[in-house]
Amino acid sequence: MSQAKSYFFSGVGGSGMLPLALILRGKGVTVAGSDRSLDQGRLGAKFEYLKAQGIDLFPQDGSGLTSADQILVRSAAVEDTVGDVVAAKRLGARDMKRPELLAELFNAAPVRIGVAGTSGKSTTTAMIAWMLHRAGRDPTVMNGAVMKNFVTPDALFASALVGRGDAFVSEVDESDGSIARYQPTIAVVNNIALDHKSMDELRALFSGFVSRADVAVLNLDNDETAKLVINAKVRTRTYALRSGLADLHCVSITPAPDSIAFEVLEREGGATASVKLNVPGEHNVANALAALSAARAYGLSLKEAAAALEGFSGTRRRLEVVGKANNVTVIDDFGHNPDKITATLATLHAFPGRLLIMFQPHGYGPLKLMKNEFIECFAKNMADDDVLIMPDPVYFGGTVDRSVTSEHIVAGVRARGRQALAFAERTACGDKLIELAEPGDRIIVMGARDDTLSTFAAELVQRLER
Repeated sequence: MSQAKSYFFSGVGGSGMLPLALILRGKGVTVAGSDRSLDQGRLGAKFEYLKAQGIDLFPQDGSGLTSADQILVRSAAVEDTVGDVVAAKRLGARDMKRPELLAELFNAAPVRIGVAGTSGKSTTTAMIAWMLHRAGRDPTVMNGAVMKNFVTPDALFASALVGRGDAFVSEVDESDGSIARYQPTIAVVNNIALDHKSMDELRALFSGFVSRADVAVLNLDNDETAKLVINAKVRTRTYALRSGLADLHCVSITPAPDSIAFEVLEREGGATASVKLNVPGEHNVANALAALSAARAYGLSLKEAAAALEGFSGTRRRLEVVGKANNVTVIDDFGHNPDKITATLATLHAFPGRLLIMFQPHGYGPLKLMKNEFIECFAKNMADDDVLIMPDPVYFGGTVDRSVTSEHIVAGVRARGRQALAFAERTACGDKLIELAEPGDRIIVMGARDDTLSTFAAELVQRLER
């Protein structure tokens, strides 16, 4: 990566864009950017942080692009009509999508650990990052979520690490097909389920990802991922919660409301280790087994990796307790597809308390693709006294088919005998949550692609305190 290059990130505040901008800046590269949220006056703290890292910010009108030598990097949300893209075309500057840049950086590393799957990518990536960091391996890391272990007063949005070691750890995305770009040394696949593409498309993408690796880490508890083991032409390391057929599995699991402990056994050699995770839920045990398997493939001993995992403090917006007021707990969560939502609700239902669920869909497209799956997910996983409340999907501009709305989901859930309400505006959802909340309840704020959901959750705590 030449430091003489100059990069301009259009959509620099996005969860996949910000860490890439930080990695380049950390390598001494000149980086600037723009963002629709900045123009709209939202998320001030994030953009102040970027400026403090030496990243100049401009309006998203093309004014930040002044030379053909600049390289435009844009997120999937930045369309061809946006001023930055128009300016880059006029200047003759290179125009590249975010996954193209990430693949360039990733594929250039000596050891490439790619974390894929429908759910759990960010948490698993953060776990691997923490284990390698604790083991003194100084990895470079690209994560779509803020890793709490690396947050400091000077690094409030720690979704990236710039290390001097040989490993580049990154979550890789199948939703846009860009997983096909990556050449992993260690390929981790947590699970495969319907999300943004058809199952046939997903099977082809994940199979290709595994085939390009030296070692594949695969989850036997997920039927689709287990099929990859059968057809794999590369060395595999398998894991499962309880199956003794897996290379790594648990012999005991002890859940608690805010943590979970487990004993793990390695089939070959019989090594064992005890782990207490400071995050709850069996889905996080599965994430931990994936991370431990990747760490073993990298060369860490099971004992060393497990000891490091003890200090893992989680990622932002993954079952994150925002606060508690008048005996009502408010939780912020990234759950946005049926798989993630199911895991979150299962974890919360393991302990007493009604759930007031505010789910903001992350787009009209996914809502249309997974309409029936969303209805089934909530109808099956809600308790009788739980309440689902939905605003319209997140929308920050651009062209989109709005034929399926939150009202369609809510109507389907109600038809299955569950309590569900829809409001056009999120403000009205907040008012209803406050009206319904009683001591012992848990309010869960769910959704993706909108950082203001965390602000919304914090405001609910403040309102409950009044």
